[in-house]
Amino acid sequence: MARVQKEVVRHKMHVKKGDTVKIIAGSDKGKIGEILQTLPKLSKVVVKGVNVRTKHVKPQQEGESGQIVTQEAPIHSSNVMVYSEKQKVASRICYTVNADGKKVRMLKKTGEIID
Repeated sequence: MARVQKEVVRHKMHVKKGDTVKIIAGSDKGKIGEILQTLPKLSKVVVKGVNVRTKHVKPQQEGESGQIVTQEAPIHSSNVMVYSEKQKVASRICYTVNADGKKVRMLKKTGEIID
């Protein structure tokens, strides 16, 4: 029987690295942070100060001591919403064309252009 190889799909995401987002679901609901990394294949994002996990690291060399390191774990991109620092409001995103004919991202609630 032939094996079917699962195709890796790269999802189109509404957020980019560097965006300020508000968490709208989960244990960190209501927190605001900056996106450090996007994972389009998994449709997840890593947000600064959100979903923090502790990791116990073994010593690598003789005489070195082990450590407990805290790091942010990825959360699903559907659980974040772009946040406007000026208006202090989270909003959905729409795409519009500006005067130069360039496609830009805009907040639906405020009309503020992000890019």
